[in-house]
Amino acid sequence: MEAQTLLALPIVLALEPVAGGPAARLTLSRDEAAALAERVAADLHALVPQVDSARLALVGALFDQVELLRPGFPVWATLDELARRVPRGQIDNVVAFGSHDGHMPAQPLEPSPAFAEGPMRLLPMSLLASASSAEDLSAELEVQLVGRGEASAATADWLMRTLGVRLEHARYLSRNDLLALTCVQYEHVNLAPLWTLLEAALLSPDRTETVLSARGLELRYAQGTVWAQSPSRWLAAQAGEAAERAHALAGIVFELRQYAALLTAHQLPLSLQAQADAPVEAQAGYLLETLAEAVPGQTPAALFAHEAAGLGTIAVTVAQPDGSSMRTLAHGYPLQPGALGPLLALLADRYGIAAELHALGRVVLDAGGQLGAPASTLH
Repeated sequence: MEAQTLLALPIVLALEPVAGGPAARLTLSRDEAAALAERVAADLHALVPQVDSARLALVGALFDQVELLRPGFPVWATLDELARRVPRGQIDNVVAFGSHDGHMPAQPLEPSPAFAEGPMRLLPMSLLASASSAEDLSAELEVQLVGRGEASAATADWLMRTLGVRLEHARYLSRNDLLALTCVQYEHVNLAPLWTLLEAALLSPDRTETVLSARGLELRYAQGTVWAQSPSRWLAAQAGEAAERAHALAGIVFELRQYAALLTAHQLPLSLQAQADAPVEAQAGYLLETLAEAVPGQTPAALFAHEAAGLGTIAVTVAQPDGSSMRTLAHGYPLQPGALGPLLALLADRYGIAAELHALGRVVLDAGGQLGAPASTLH
């Protein structure tokens, strides 16, 4: 019955280490987590005395915000599930989960070392409150935490000694505060459209949201996936000289790589918007669109690398000789480090050709202004 009547109010303890001094550890032991939970409970009571009527559940682990802000909020969902399993009479209204033999009690509570160098570390917790008190408690937390949510000196000192890190700040935030902070951070680096998509995935997963990136690429969130306009389709709508359009395309792929990296970190899939007669695929680290089938009995297709300064290969075109011209079969876009090799292997296997990449040294456009390949490259 308790699991049905208690509502979870998610909050975090946000730690900002002194620049250049990230925490040496990502998790706390069970005993350390319990000791921290006692200090946190005292801090929260001083800020919002009504918390005494709720159960505090704490994860003894330090996360980056991209790990917490994922569809379904899996860290909080796991914490809440584990906390509800503990009989209330056994925990004196506080329950903490730490590591044992180097492992947290559930996989979602394991922070990734890949994000350990972030400028802010977040220790998630929940207040499990009755349905009758949750609304008032949530409103009070929103007001008090944003206004005076600094952790006590005793809690901050304990964290610095235990984690071996110097802290600039240690303060409590509601999850709404964390969402607002992340929104501002993405807006600051010109990625406000990305936040619009992520916010929809986090808070309104059944909603469809369409945005334009800073460079004009269309992106749409729907059914748990972000769908990006194909760079070649974007190129088709652009005007200007060939050199200008080629430079703009490189910028679009650079922007798409930024989106791909952050969406992957937030565990939100990225794919290409489907076009008529142009199947699309999304694999680990790259996107692929197929435009035409190879013609049997003719000279085999070949792989061509469109390159841009500072970005390396921004696109791989599969083209087959067709008389004096080249017939474009597919475009692949490597978006993450290490993705080019798997992309080439897939294309070589699919078209029955060697994974030999003809480096063009630049972005090559065909007579129609689209990504293409010069026939002279094969001679």
